[in-house]
Amino acid sequence: MKSANRFLLKLSGEALGSQGIDPRALASLTTQIARVQSLDIELALVVGGGNFIRGAQVREFDRVVADQMGMLATVLNGMALRQSLESTGISVLLQSAIPVAYAQPVDPISARQALAEKKIVIFAGGTGNPFVTTDTAAAIRASEIGAKILLKATDVPGVYSADPKKDPNAKLYKELTFDEAIEKRLNVMDLTALTICRENKITIRVFDVFRKGNLEKALRGEHVGTIVRP
Repeated sequence: MKSANRFLLKLSGEALGSQGIDPRALASLTTQIARVQSLDIELALVVGGGNFIRGAQVREFDRVVADQMGMLATVLNGMALRQSLESTGISVLLQSAIPVAYAQPVDPISARQALAEKKIVIFAGGTGNPFVTTDTAAAIRASEIGAKILLKATDVPGVYSADPKKDPNAKLYKELTFDEAIEKRLNVMDLTALTICRENKITIRVFDVFRKGNLEKALRGEHVGTIVRP
């Protein structure tokens, strides 16, 4: 069953730093999350590992090995984020799709219970499988916990008709349907993630997490970024 106040926030590894973990970026993100704890929401996170390694972009290793390294990187980010949030007094549950001694295995039932108790749940390890993006992992986890909205945190204001860093005439969309996003091949999330969200009636909001106050606006349902509706 979906909960109207349950959100899943998908963070790229770059939200924690460009190369490794930047203490300032981590502190800024922690401050944003701590600020929204007073809202009547339940918040889960899926964190990427791109600040350490992106498996699909590493040519020196076998793709399976590279993706495994990327999944381990997400665990490092999850551990850092957990400690940073706990230092502010926030209760956190860290679950991992790959077996590690420092996190619980992914368990949707215990995750939903923790969310109901107003703990933040961090999902690391992707899906535990190579060749699968953290976008897809986020869509799966959002479906498993019954989140109504998946927030994709980026470094751009929303979804554009083209890459705004390369095309100054790129159009920013305020609202899209899943069919429009798929037909236009827009950079919302990968096709598998979009399909999972569409089938499970999960709304996606893409927004710039680096702009002060945007996370709170997104969680309040205010007009920020691009919304993709079922």
